[in-house]
Amino acid sequence: MAQLRQEVDPGEVGLDVKALDRLDQHFAHWVDEGRMPGYLVAVSRGGRVAHLTTMGRRDLAAGLPVEADTLWRIYSMTKPVTSVAALLLVEEGRLSLDDPLEQHLPAFAEPRVYVSGEGEGLTTRPADGPILIRHLLTHTAGLTFAFYHSHPVDALYTAAGLESSVVMGSTLAETVDVYARLPLQFEPGTEWNYSVATNVLGRVIEVVSGQPLDVFCAERVFGPLGMTDAGFCVSPEQAGRLSELYGETEDGGIEPVLGLPLHGRPRLLSGSGGMAASAHDMHRFMEMLRGRGELDGTRLLSADTVGLMTSNHLPDGADLRSFGSRPAHDEPNNDGMGFGLGVSVVIDPARTQAPTGLGAFGWSGAASTTFWVDPGRDLTVQFYTQVRPKTLKLFPDLKRLVHEAIVE
Repeated sequence: MAQLRQEVDPGEVGLDVKALDRLDQHFAHWVDEGRMPGYLVAVSRGGRVAHLTTMGRRDLAAGLPVEADTLWRIYSMTKPVTSVAALLLVEEGRLSLDDPLEQHLPAFAEPRVYVSGEGEGLTTRPADGPILIRHLLTHTAGLTFAFYHSHPVDALYTAAGLESSVVMGSTLAETVDVYARLPLQFEPGTEWNYSVATNVLGRVIEVVSGQPLDVFCAERVFGPLGMTDAGFCVSPEQAGRLSELYGETEDGGIEPVLGLPLHGRPRLLSGSGGMAASAHDMHRFMEMLRGRGELDGTRLLSADTVGLMTSNHLPDGADLRSFGSRPAHDEPNNDGMGFGLGVSVVIDPARTQAPTGLGAFGWSGAASTTFWVDPGRDLTVQFYTQVRPKTLKLFPDLKRLVHEAIVE
């Protein structure tokens, strides 16, 4: 086990201590008001941790505090990790961004696209072209989530048992086969729709590598980067450090809710959202990306591959709001945000909801966790709590407060 520690005084790396204190006080109020059980925030500059705060509880009932080595369900922050795993195979020539998906998963041969109607009256047509691996990485494959409840194809996902995005009790291979039997919402490559695509990508990794997703990630990502606690389950020795999961109530409070079944290796290894990790683990991952694929003398990816991953791949400079026409994506925080290979990318800072540098990239998780890397400011930031939100909106405040702390 390794633990994140502060390594340098904020002032030495151009950060304002008083502004960082305001950041801590802001979220401490949320803990005091019962809106969050506790949190961890870390800000690093030039690869050195300059600010690390833990506050509140990881388990309210047991009275256990948030500590630097607390383990967090990172949910969709798993997606960038899975994307890096896929890019390792691309660099080795075992996978190509332009491979048709059916080349690796034959169940996706001859995809069909939604035309009109719903339920038994729903009509489809053959897709004009195949789903490509790059469509999975950019969420432009035409796949969806059942929980949007905004399109007739979403309803088909619900009817197929995919309300939680996977078929309960199934394996990754079995769930992905269910996706393959359902129509696409749109022609691959023509829209952005956040979806189950990274679960499909995880299955591609398994088929191409010949290894289960957790084994491949452990051997090729976690081990080389020193992500000593990261994984798709927690061991008995780690279990006491895992934060409990809470859900936001209608009155703005929180209550315990069921989370990922991380105790024991899961039957379904979700490349979309199945990981637990510590702040130290994700610091190592972020710093590898900030270092253009290299960390402490270990090169995981080439600089060119990281550059490709963290560039906007939506056509003609489109952002998530303009290229993601579904109601679920018509949100102010999608203004000025493009999408790379598994991460969002700031393409127009003036239109973003909170101050962020051009080219900053990252992603967030369903339990109100987030990370971002700002290459122009040599900055990495991560934040963890464990609240599934209804109205809770942490990230604009977090980005604003971090931005206010940058003085040079």
